[in-house]
Amino acid sequence: MPAAPPAVAPTRPAPIQLSKPPVTVAVTPAGTATPRYQIQVRNAGNTMVETTVRQEVPTGATTTGVTGGGQTTGTIGSAGAREVTWRLRLPAQSTTTLNTAFSGTPGGGSVTAPTCVYGSDGTRPYDCTTATWTGPAAAVPAAQVTAAPAWRRPPVLLAALAALLVVTGGALWWGWQRRRRRSGVRPGGPAPADAGIPPVVGGATGPAARGTLHPRPATPRVGARRRTPPIWLVVGVAAAVLAGVVGAAAWTATQRVAAIDTAKQPTSGAWLGSSVTGPVGMPLRESAFEFTVYRMACGVGELPSARQGRQCLATIGVRNLTPDEQTWHGQLQRAYLPGGSWVAADEDATRVANLGRDVFAQPVAAGSRVLLPLVFTLQGNQPPKQLELRSGVFSAGVRVDVA
Repeated sequence: MPAAPPAVAPTRPAPIQLSKPPVTVAVTPAGTATPRYQIQVRNAGNTMVETTVRQEVPTGATTTGVTGGGQTTGTIGSAGAREVTWRLRLPAQSTTTLNTAFSGTPGGGSVTAPTCVYGSDGTRPYDCTTATWTGPAAAVPAAQVTAAPAWRRPPVLLAALAALLVVTGGALWWGWQRRRRRSGVRPGGPAPADAGIPPVVGGATGPAARGTLHPRPATPRVGARRRTPPIWLVVGVAAAVLAGVVGAAAWTATQRVAAIDTAKQPTSGAWLGSSVTGPVGMPLRESAFEFTVYRMACGVGELPSARQGRQCLATIGVRNLTPDEQTWHGQLQRAYLPGGSWVAADEDATRVANLGRDVFAQPVAAGSRVLLPLVFTLQGNQPPKQLELRSGVFSAGVRVDVA
C-alpha cells in the first residue's frame, strides 16, 4: 500500500505590515496666534526620490504663507476642499523643511491639517501624519460619540417596565382589598354576644324574665375559609408580566438584527461600541481598528471591468489596536452621498491603486499600522459627504466627514 501523503496545513495569507518607507514626513504646529505648521520631509534612502507632498487646507481658512514653491489648489472633485501641493526632488539622506501659514479659521479654534507624502504618481502614499494647531483659548476637538435616544437605552426601558408592573400590581391589589371590605363579616367569625337568647316578653327584666336556661348542645364552629385572590387579579398580573418579558425579548432581537444588517448605518445599538464621528485628519477608534482619513479626492476614470464611473480615492491609515490579527472587508467600507445613498469600496480599483495587492485578503498584523489608498466608484457628479469605516459587521465603526 502506498503511504498517505503528509498532511499539509492550510495556507493563510501573510498579514499586512507597513515597512519603513524610504520617505517620511513629520508636521509640527507652531505656538503662534494664527495657525502655522512646519513640515519636515526626510529621504532616508541612498538614491534621489521624486515626491509629491500634500497638506490639507483647514476648512474656512485662507493660505497666507507657503515656502518651498508650494501651490494652493482645489482638491479634485471635492466641493470647497483645497490643499497645498509641493513637487520635490529629495537627494539621498536629506531632510527638506517646508512651512505653511493660515488665517481666517472660524472662531479661532483648533485647526487640524493632515499631510501626506506620495510617490511621483501622486496617489501611492509613502507616509502620512496629522497635526493640530490649538489657539490660545481653544481646546483640541474631540470625536463625537453618537448616543442612542433616551427611550432606546436599556436602563431606561427596564426602569419603565418595572414602574409599569408596580403600578399595575398596586392597582389590582387595591381593587381586591376594596372588594373584600364591601363583602362584610368574614365567614366563621365570632357571633354577637346575645346570639341564641330569646327576646324579652312583657317587658320583664332580670334573670327571671328570661325563663329557665337549659344547656344547648354545642354547635360545631365552621372553620374560617381562606380567601384567595380573584381570578381577574391573577390573570391581570400574569398578563402584565408576560407583556414585559415579550417586550424586552422583542427589543433585544430588534437591536441584534439592526446590528447584523449590513445595509444599515451603524448606531450605538450595534454589537460592539458606539458610532464615532470626526473630521478628516483625526484618528477615530472603534472596536478593533483606529482609522484616520488623510485625504479624499475624486476624478473620472475607467474601472478594470470597463464600466465608466467617477472614482474617489481616499488615503486611509488603519492601525490594529488588538493583540491578534484582524481581517476587514471591502463591502463594509462605504462612501455616503448627500442624498443618503452609499457605495461600497471598489475592490478591483483598490487593488490596482495598491499595485496589485489585495488589501482585504490579508489580515492586519497585531499592533501594526498600514497606509493605503481606498477607491470608491460613484455615478454622478456629487462628491461623497461621509465615509463609514468598520473592522467587522458587528462593530459600530467610525464616520468621517469629508465634505
